[in-house]
Amino acid sequence: MRRVLAATALVALALLTVGCAPSEGDSEPGATDAATDPQPVGDELTGELSIYAAASLKTAFDELATDFEERHPSLEVLPIVYDGSSTLATQLIEGAPADVFASADEANMQRVVDAGLATAPELFATNTLVIAMPTGNPGGVEDVSDLGDDSVTVVMCAPEVPCGAASQTLLANAGVTVTPASWEQNVTAVLTKVAANEADAGLVYTTDVRGRDDVESIVPEGAEDVVNRYPIAALTGAPNPNAAAAFAEFVLSADGQAVLAELGFGAP
Repeated sequence: MRRVLAATALVALALLTVGCAPSEGDSEPGATDAATDPQPVGDELTGELSIYAAASLKTAFDELATDFEERHPSLEVLPIVYDGSSTLATQLIEGAPADVFASADEANMQRVVDAGLATAPELFATNTLVIAMPTGNPGGVEDVSDLGDDSVTVVMCAPEVPCGAASQTLLANAGVTVTPASWEQNVTAVLTKVAANEADAGLVYTTDVRGRDDVESIVPEGAEDVVNRYPIAALTGAPNPNAAAAFAEFVLSADGQAVLAELGFGAP
C-alpha cells in the first residue's frame, strides 16, 4: 500500500509540473528570446555630434563621419563646420559649441588648448604643399621661383591660416618674394579661384588637387621640408563627450587612417 501511494504521489507531481510549464510559443511577462531579440549595447552612442575641422579635411571627414554614423545608428553627426583652422579656433574660443576640433596645424590647436578647451590633442595626419594651376597652365608656371614673377597672378592663404604659414615658410626657404592678388581665409578658397582661372597659381595641399581634372599641379622643390601636422581633440566642454572621444579614437584607428591614406594624407 505504501508503494502504491508513493507512486501515485509521484505521478501527480509530474502532471502538476507539466501543467505549470509554459507551452511552446508562450512566454512569461517581460521574457525575451535571446536568439532573436537584439541585446542592449551598453556603450551605444546617442544624441548629436558636432565637429569643427580644417577646410582641407572636408573630403576625408565627410567620409569618416558617414562611416562613423553607420557604426553608431543612434547617433547623428551634424553637418561638419569647415573653415581655416585659425577661424575655427577663434570661434571655439569665443564660445561656439562643438564636440571635436581637428586642425591643420599644431599652432591653432595650441590656442584652443591654452584657452582650456582641449587637453592632450593627438596627431592623426600630415600634408605638404603643391603649386596648383588652371588646366593648361596659362601662366606657364614651372617652379616656385615663377610665383615671384609679376606677370603671374598668384592667390595664397592668409599667413595666419595653416596653409598660409606653410606657404610663407616654403617661399622663404626658396628665397622667393610673392605679392599675391588676394589673401584667402582657407585653402579651399585658393583652389576655387585657381580652378576658375581667376589666378595663374596658388599654393595648396597635396590632398586638395587629388582627383581634380580642373587643375594641374607640381610639387615645388623643398615641399618635403614643410610639413603640416594635423591634431585632433575632443573638447573639454563637449555637449556629447562620449561621442567626441569615440570619434577622435575612430580617426586615429586603423580604419580611420586607411581613409586618410587613400586620400593622400601622410601618416602622423
